[in-house]
Amino acid sequence: MPGLILAAPASGSGKTTITLGLLRALRDAGVAVRGAKSGPDYIDPRFHEAASGAPCPNLDAWAMVPETLAGLAAGPGLLLIEGAMGLFDGAPPEGRGAVADLARLLRLPVVLVVDAARMAQSVGPLIAGFAGHDPEVRIAGVILNRVGSDRHARMLRAACPLPVLGAVPRDARLATPSRHLGLVQAAERPDLERFLAEAGAILAESVDLAALQALAAPLPEAPRPAFAPPAQRIAVARDDAFAFSYPHLLDGWHRAGSEIATFSPLANEAAPPADLVYLPGGYPELHAGRLAANRTFLASLAERAVHGECGGYMVMGEALTDAEGKTHRMAGLLPLETSFAQRRLHLGYRRLRSVCGPFAGDWAGHEFHYATTIRAKGAPLFEAWDAEGTPLPPAGLRQGAAQGSFLHLIAPLDGGWAQA
Repeated sequence: MPGLILAAPASGSGKTTITLGLLRALRDAGVAVRGAKSGPDYIDPRFHEAASGAPCPNLDAWAMVPETLAGLAAGPGLLLIEGAMGLFDGAPPEGRGAVADLARLLRLPVVLVVDAARMAQSVGPLIAGFAGHDPEVRIAGVILNRVGSDRHARMLRAACPLPVLGAVPRDARLATPSRHLGLVQAAERPDLERFLAEAGAILAESVDLAALQALAAPLPEAPRPAFAPPAQRIAVARDDAFAFSYPHLLDGWHRAGSEIATFSPLANEAAPPADLVYLPGGYPELHAGRLAANRTFLASLAERAVHGECGGYMVMGEALTDAEGKTHRMAGLLPLETSFAQRRLHLGYRRLRSVCGPFAGDWAGHEFHYATTIRAKGAPLFEAWDAEGTPLPPAGLRQGAAQGSFLHLIAPLDGGWAQA
């Protein structure tokens, strides 16, 4: 079970594309390979799965205890962990949860992906600075990205103080479309297989795959986590509008004995019989008119125990106004109205506490949305603090058996393991 980490000096360096290309190139070469994503991210892991053909967990060093991280990282084949942001960038104030924390906890080497499009010899001191910053974080090699020519590659290689595993050229075929919450979802890309095949071919030509594999270090052996479930039978909404559920939670609940069933609100499917209906986040604002017309789905939520996160929370409200300013009637389970007509970014890790409901207790979570709350009236669901421990206003709403908030739950703060 060897692994290594693909990180970068900063966001926008091309880590995701490089990771996807490497996953596909290694798979095409007959290597058993799988991906993982550092931090809170619902979109990139689905691309990892399409590229490698293997499940992709999130590894969140801010939100997860070490035992959970080790259990999620364990598994057959080579593990490539894609970092988030810059290598040492994490939550305030001290940068906790950075990719570097994963390198320390899992004792894995780092391959630094450097966007070299606008530099030549300056790549040397940049890499040297990162390599010498923390003796517990070993940078074992470099992949140069967006290289302009063979001559450019030679200049960069000569200046690098660490082994260069490859120089990836600038290539329009590696471009990926995005929207306000990140990349356009894998399931929405009709050209996904062509993109992955081309990315794999480009990375196979430009990176020494054998040298990359030789750098990997053994992962610790650990059991998969089993989390205490919020209910025995859970119905989970799953389609392009409700795609933001964490597999580690669903799998962990299932391992602890919970039954998981999925349904599609966009297909106007009724929520199946269950003790809890879970509406995860996603892009309901892009499908608000269609969801408002799907009365079978909406009616199936009445007088049920329902928990909504972010997009799911908005659908539980009375009305959702889309980016064009049109207001759509939603489920009416909560006294809530939200809008995308005026967008505002809400972003950050959160510590949460609930004294009631299926998710009672202390949780690590995160917030990432652009919606504006027009009206929210009623009892809050969570007490909340930011990553620095600063108290925030109470979050979410609860009414009867319905509850929700803009917060995405990642893991119980105490680990939350249950007997499998």
